[in-house]
Amino acid sequence: MGMSDKMEAGMDKLKGSAKETAGKLTDNERLEAEGKLDQAKGDLKQAAEKVKDGVKDVFEG
Repeated sequence: MGMSDKMEAGMDKLKGSAKETAGKLTDNERLEAEGKLDQAKGDLKQAAEKVKDGVKDVFEG
C-alpha cells in the first residue's frame, strides 16, 4: 500500500466520524450506523497497512 492508501484509510475514518456525528445530531440511526461502518473500514485499512509494512521490513531488512 502506498501513501494514497494511507490517506484513503484516514479519509474513511474522517468521513465516518462526520456521518456518525451528523446522525447523532439529527437522530438518524441509519446515518450514525453508516458512520461507524466507515470508521471501521478505515481502521481495517490502517491495520492492513501496518501488517504490510511489517512484512516488507522483514523481507527487506
